[in-house]
Amino acid sequence: MSPRAYNQKARGEAAAETRQRIVEATYQLHGSRGISATSFRDIAERADVAIGTVYHHFPTMDDILRACGAHTMRLTMPPGPQIFDGVASPRERLQVMILETFRFYDRFPEHDFIRSERRRFPYIDEVFREAEEGRRELIALAVRPRRLPKSVAATAFAILEPAVHRAYIASGLTTEQAAREVFALLEPTIFRRTSK
Repeated sequence: MSPRAYNQKARGEAAAETRQRIVEATYQLHGSRGISATSFRDIAERADVAIGTVYHHFPTMDDILRACGAHTMRLTMPPGPQIFDGVASPRERLQVMILETFRFYDRFPEHDFIRSERRRFPYIDEVFREAEEGRRELIALAVRPRRLPKSVAATAFAILEPAVHRAYIASGLTTEQAAREVFALLEPTIFRRTSK
């Protein structure tokens, strides 16, 4: 390898490392302060880089929000249809879906804090709208071939809100116990009152 190629590779690695440091600093600040209360200057200070370096990697707030959003999803791993791989029974799928949704909230305790700012930032609003639609789709996938009446689907969606999980945890239950309680509430509503 020529010295020039080596230098370009080293510069590229350094740039990627700097970019990652900026994203991690943004993630930490958004989780502790919120998005609105975090400036590019705050990010630069936390990442220990010049403010111009932040703007070089992320020229707009939308750019940094997208990078931070992708980082958040990698860290928190929201549940998707793959959670049902190898799970045939609708009752078992419902149990898995509830537990994995609550485990996601464990991995992302700032969920509601960040969600509270969704109306201020179109990208954040888009992310949460997609996440809510994803939760509705997981509920429908969990109970298929059943089709839930609108009111039952709304109940399942509401009881899987982060605030419900937090309330159970605050009451002294573990995530696994909370998931079992929610299943016990949903199971008769879904499997005894819906058509097959």
